[in-house]
Amino acid sequence: MGESGSSTQTMLTQVGRGGESSLQYVNPPIVRGTTVLAQTLAQWRQRAKLPFNAKPQANYGRFGTLTTAAFESAIAELEGAYRSFCFPSGLAACTHSLLAVCKPGSHVLLTDFVYWPLREFAENVLTQLGVEVEFFSSLKTEDVLSRFKENTCALYLEAPGSISFEMCDVDELAHAAHQRGAMVLMDNTWATPLLFKPLEHGVDISIQSVSKYIGGHSDCIMGVASCTEKAWDVLSNSVTRFGQTASPDDLYQALRGLRTLDVRLRQHGQSALSVARWLEQQPEVQRVCCPGLESHPGHATFKRLFRDISGLFSFVFEPMPEEKLAVFFDSLRIIGIGLSWGGFESLVVPLVARPASHIHDDYPKEGQLVRIHVGLENIEDLINDLQQAFVQMRRYAA
Repeated sequence: MGESGSSTQTMLTQVGRGGESSLQYVNPPIVRGTTVLAQTLAQWRQRAKLPFNAKPQANYGRFGTLTTAAFESAIAELEGAYRSFCFPSGLAACTHSLLAVCKPGSHVLLTDFVYWPLREFAENVLTQLGVEVEFFSSLKTEDVLSRFKENTCALYLEAPGSISFEMCDVDELAHAAHQRGAMVLMDNTWATPLLFKPLEHGVDISIQSVSKYIGGHSDCIMGVASCTEKAWDVLSNSVTRFGQTASPDDLYQALRGLRTLDVRLRQHGQSALSVARWLEQQPEVQRVCCPGLESHPGHATFKRLFRDISGLFSFVFEPMPEEKLAVFFDSLRIIGIGLSWGGFESLVVPLVARPASHIHDDYPKEGQLVRIHVGLENIEDLINDLQQAFVQMRRYAA
């Protein structure tokens, strides 16, 4: 509920309209610009006193325009955050958030199934900057706590994980991390603040790829990080020095996407659960990794923390020859093969499971891992598409 007592659905139609002008547009227009003129020397002197981490838009376009302010204020309100900061991509939001909290000689803990480009950044960039990077596979609170050191500066979470969709107890881990003086960062792209509000559960910096559900139309690339007041001082001082900003055009697309986020997420989730249950019945499928299913090891934690599921999950095929696997992918007519997710379209992509697949004792050690995003197509059409692809695969095997 917003400050005015309105529901989330109503908030999405109201947030981010801005208050800088007497003209109130339903969706703020695109404002492009670099140079902002001062009318007097005194005005210039006043602007020059503004600290960089305050993002003084009156100084220069790199700090954002009215379009930037509209989107950042909208996200901050939805997240229940002190402020939000935009980035040119979701990965940039992840990497710069880590850079802000990690210092040479510090130690950072990251979940083993973290978004793989961020894992590469941690292994190949943070380590070169003198940061000790450690990945943890077990999500049991006591196991994670055993890895904390005196110099642990941050705990980086995904809930659920972006490959095998394992669930962690964000409340317990955040509380424990704060007791040890560490900040907590979490990638909340899967849920968005509509399905989970990380800052209400002890997270200091909530990160999202705007390219996914917020944008919703596969036509913009952007990221955003939302912070507590304490974390804002750390993040803003760092990222402004790197010159991070976002395109006004992408910001406008993201604002547009926000308006329909709730209704889209509801259909994504309902359809994804139907597809997940259908896949569970297929003999060629070893495991369906969807926290909305009762069979998921983290289902109870998910139900306690999250409002609902979104449209992304994964499943594991029984071991099979590459040729047979290719028949399944090549036979799909509606569902596309491609990276990313969160748009209106359904997608599948084969992924490589990392050695940490022992997170669950019964997690398959062999077989192709497939990530699927269930889009906004008719659910019967999607299941029929999967059905005919399985039939083609079975005919090949016969």
